[in-house]
Parts: sequence; structure tokens; C-alpha cells
Amino acid sequence: KTKAAQPYSRELLLHWYEEMMLQRRFEEKASQMYMQQKIKGFCHLYIGQEAVSSGIESAIRKDDYLITAYRDHGMALTRGVSANQVMAEMYGKRTGSSKGKGGSMHMFSKEHYMLGGHGIVGAHIPLGAGFAFASKYTGDGRISVCAFGDGAARQGALHEAFNLAMTWKLPVIYVVENNEYAMGTSVERTSNVTELYKLGLAYDMPSWQVDGMSVMAVYEEMKKAVELVRTPDHGPVFLEMKTYRYKG
Repeated sequence: KTKAAQPYSRELLLHWYEEMMLQRRFEEKASQMYMQQKIKGFCHLYIGQEAVSSGIESAIRKDDYLITAYRDHGMALTRGVSANQVMAEMYGKRTGSSKGKGGSMHMFSKEHYMLGGHGIVGAHIPLGAGFAFASKYTGDGRISVCAFGDGAARQGALHEAFNLAMTWKLPVIYVVENNEYAMGTSVERTSNVTELYKLGLAYDMPSWQVDGMSVMAVYEEMKKAVELVRTPDHGPVFLEMKTYRYKG
């Protein structure tokens, strides 16, 4: 019998495995160093959500913009910022990605189009629309990917940004990483709407749920979203990644 064709190359599967393993081991070490008080301030871990960052990165271009919230170590690593630079930033060293001035919550790399790491909950959601507006205005062909957590979905800025993004048909993909807990508070305790993708439907924004625990599912659904958003004057897409954070 002939075997069914493998939809993913060996190289891509190994790449995902290596990338997700790097994120997991990095975060475990970061947790250890935080407990030893080598890392000061806050340290928000990405453990359990590695499939989201890896799947997203494989579906977009290296020169597309990516902006996220304060749980940003994993996305910095998948963008191409070295583990040395990310850890140095957390240690407050000048060799860090933000020259040691940002710390855990403010990873930034102009070279890798990694535009944060933002510590104020939900405040970067309008920035995601702003970068997309810049791309549309200049015609540079880039799209903007703006990721945030389920806690940030409670902020008023989300609704203002969604409204403008749809009105101006901006090339932005909004991604809510719904790990079910805003730091420590359950989604069910803070919202009547627990299927967060429905928030986008109020603006007629194409919105749907994705299995955020499967790198293949994230990759496939992101590819669909990217194709839509790169279509001139299509406008934004909103994806709810159903994931889970194991610790931290």
C-alpha cells in the first residue's frame, strides 16, 4: 500500500519541535533564576503556550510586524531574538534586547520586527492597528500581528481598535491567547462571554476559534488569516487561540 503524503516536511516538523523545546527549557530556567532572585521585577512564563508562537511565526513573514503583551519571552525567541539576548534582558544587562532597560515584560527588537512586550494590559492593542495603518499608508506589503491575553480582552481599548481596524480595513491579525486565566483570575469570573472570538463578530470582523495546543492547527488557521488580511482592503481577522498555561 502506498502511504498517504505527509502534509508537513520533516524539516518543518523538526523546526517546530526544536523551537517549542527551546521555549519550554528557556522558561523553566527563567523560573529557576527568578526564584533565586537573579531576575528582578516580574517574570511571566509562557509554559504551555509554545504551539501558539511557533505556529504563528511559521505562517507570517520575517518582516511582518509582531506585537504582544508582557508574556513575551516565547514570541521573542520565535521571532529570532537569541536566547542569550532575551535572558540578558531579564538580568538587566546592556547586552539584552532592550539594553537591559525593559526586563521580562518589554522584549523589543527592531531588527526582528518584534515591537514588544508591553506591560500595560491591553494598551498595545491600538498599536497593532497603528502599525497596520502605517503599512497600508506606505504600501510596504507587511501585515501586523497583535497578540494579547484573555485579561486584555476586557479592556476598552480593544473595542476602539477593533472598530477603527474594521472601518479603515487595516491589515492586522488580532490573536487572543486564551489560557483561561488573566494572571490568576478565571475568564468565567470576569466576563459573561467566555468564547472570546465572539467579541470580533460585533464589528463584522472574521473571527474564529483555534486549537492553540496544536502547532499544526495554529499554523493552518494562521495561514488562512494571513491570506485574507494580505488581500487588499479585506481588513482584519480575529483569532481566539484556546490554550493553557501550566505554571507561572
